[in-house]
Amino acid sequence: MHALHPRRHRMLLAAGTSLAMVGLLAACTPGTTTETETQPTGASLEGNAESGDTVVIGFSGPAADHGWLGAINSAAIAEAEKYPDIDLRVAEGTNDANLQISQVEGFINDGVDAIVLLPTDGAALTEVAIQAMEAGIPVINVDREFSSTFAARTTILGDNYGMGVSAGTYICEELGDNPDAVVAEIAGIDSLPLTQDRSRGFADALDDCGLSVENRVAADFTVQGGEAAASQLLSAAPRIDALWNHDDDQGVGVLAAIDAAGRDEFIMVGGAGSANAMREIESGDSVLKATVIYPSTQAADGIRLARLLVQDKSMSDLIEVEVPSRIVLNAPVVTSENVDKYLPSAFES
Repeated sequence: MHALHPRRHRMLLAAGTSLAMVGLLAACTPGTTTETETQPTGASLEGNAESGDTVVIGFSGPAADHGWLGAINSAAIAEAEKYPDIDLRVAEGTNDANLQISQVEGFINDGVDAIVLLPTDGAALTEVAIQAMEAGIPVINVDREFSSTFAARTTILGDNYGMGVSAGTYICEELGDNPDAVVAEIAGIDSLPLTQDRSRGFADALDDCGLSVENRVAADFTVQGGEAAASQLLSAAPRIDALWNHDDDQGVGVLAAIDAAGRDEFIMVGGAGSANAMREIESGDSVLKATVIYPSTQAADGIRLARLLVQDKSMSDLIEVEVPSRIVLNAPVVTSENVDKYLPSAFES
């Protein structure tokens, strides 16, 4: 079992101390009680599952030209099918911001009850999302943030910075006793904030154990781009001890380039959590030893939360009586020790 990352350990200790102080204040304040007066009143597991008034949800997601993006769409549709009180209106997946704007305008004109939106460009879709909110239609923003807090009722995100921290922490645990270890990185599209966040988290985690990235190239989240970037990296770096590839779809090409070069002296960590990456890890015959989850459930979670919002319910495991405004999902590391837990729900590259 891997040790807890030092920075996260400190954060957990601080959080625990804060919670303890809150508990003491509540216990010592006159007129307060430790009885269960604060149990949720607007939600319960049974109540949330119970069918209610029909909720019409407009969903606009990306073009399914990537395994993770395809999984986002299919998971959202599958989640809606679980509820007889959801009427899901699915727009054609697109990477065209202007087309997606017109799709959202169509949802507004149709008077849907809620919109779940993974914007192809968060900034470009902000204005039309604000229009929906001003029309009284709650918008659930998925994965790529809008540029205004007024554009969404709830935002659901994967943890890009946390992905980098998780990957770097794993590599530190494997190589941290070797201060001369050579660490390489194959990023996604460098101009995207998500790629920048992943690289920043990776560098911060490595810094905690005295390591740094010595060789770095960027790809484009495609198999072909991953193979080309990896070939370039391997030619430039005659020795590597650990490699983090940001994306398991482009990782198919990265692994092909590694095989073609006959390189196996290093460990590799993937990103996103595809089924084929997990099968590589499970086999034990690959340089790929781990991958970091970037949940493909985000839009499915958005569908479920849209239903709760419209039906004036909340999350049953929270005391808070309203759905939170911001949810950031975890970025766990999958290894041979826990792959059985994650493989059944992984997406295909």
